[in-house]
Amino acid sequence: MNQQEIRDKLVNAKRIVFKFGTNVLRNEQREISLSRIYSFIEELALLKRTGKEIIIVTSGAVGLGAKKLNVDSNESVALKQACAAVGQCGLMSIYEDGFGKYGIITAQILLTEEDFTQRKKYLSLSETLNTLLSIGALPVINQNDTVSTAELDFYGDAFHTSFSDNDKLSALVASELEADLLVVLSDIDGLFDDNPKENPNAKIIKIVDDVTEDIEKFARNASKGGRGGMKTKLEAMKVVTRSGGMAIIANGKEPHIIKRLFAKEELGTVFLPIENLPNKKRWIAYATNINGQLIVNDGAKKAITEKDSSLLPIGVTEIRGDFQKGEIVSILDTNNVEFARGMINYNCSDCRKIMGEHSDNILKILGYKNYDAIITRDNIARL
Repeated sequence: MNQQEIRDKLVNAKRIVFKFGTNVLRNEQREISLSRIYSFIEELALLKRTGKEIIIVTSGAVGLGAKKLNVDSNESVALKQACAAVGQCGLMSIYEDGFGKYGIITAQILLTEEDFTQRKKYLSLSETLNTLLSIGALPVINQNDTVSTAELDFYGDAFHTSFSDNDKLSALVASELEADLLVVLSDIDGLFDDNPKENPNAKIIKIVDDVTEDIEKFARNASKGGRGGMKTKLEAMKVVTRSGGMAIIANGKEPHIIKRLFAKEELGTVFLPIENLPNKKRWIAYATNINGQLIVNDGAKKAITEKDSSLLPIGVTEIRGDFQKGEIVSILDTNNVEFARGMINYNCSDCRKIMGEHSDNILKILGYKNYDAIITRDNIARL
């Protein structure tokens, strides 16, 4: 698609998730920027009147609470959670008051990683959000920093939470709702081919067909120069584009940015959809906590990536972590690179007993046999 076709598709998106970063919601004095937020609200209200379904994922509660309490929220996790509890009330009241002036009802939703990891909660959340949209309400979503357990370093490298920031949260919401578009508004113009703070000749990348390793290198280079948020944004872009949606990163401090984006101005970096995973595989790939790792040999990797095969015990060479049957694990190759995720059929103890063995030997080794495969093909999502 050329730039015009891409902008046409962006403008025609019906279901749209908007993510507002902390820095665009506050001014240079690190106070809440009411004028900017109300500008966002006005332009979103106009979009909603055209028949679009709008969902907001917002940051800002911790910063707002810290300002009210006059404390440094970085002092401890507990203090950060306290700031979130104080700030969330004020933040939501701003959205409720602003949208209320346009006759739009808002709905507050605070989420933790468990709301995505547990399949029943995930499906229930999807039903709730779809119901809210169907009755004309506008969901305002934030990570529940007051009770979130995302910072679980003590689990070790084999455990990873489904999200620990609102960039990834917005992508998971967009994926779950099968949104046409995710708009991430931050204090950056988009993705650059180098750090613009250090290289005045750095150029913005207007269109990304796929978030490849080469594209990810731009974020790593940028992080050294202080733009550490780009790495998480690219991870979010992967989730959305592999779920069949489009995404854009743009500068929320630009005046009337939402209105201008939907007037087809060529602002920001647009990420094009490359895949549309089935709902369950999207959940396995991106929405769940990772409770362990399986290292597999080259033959098993080839079977999974080229033939869409199940993972048999004979292909597994190492087990890491502590997991139970039905939980999600990473599948890594011999170079320690993750290439898939899957729902495990046996617990970690039993997996260690049968790894490297033929499936015919499972019953003899364990005394029972649930499946021939450690992970069946329908429960494997390639990354």
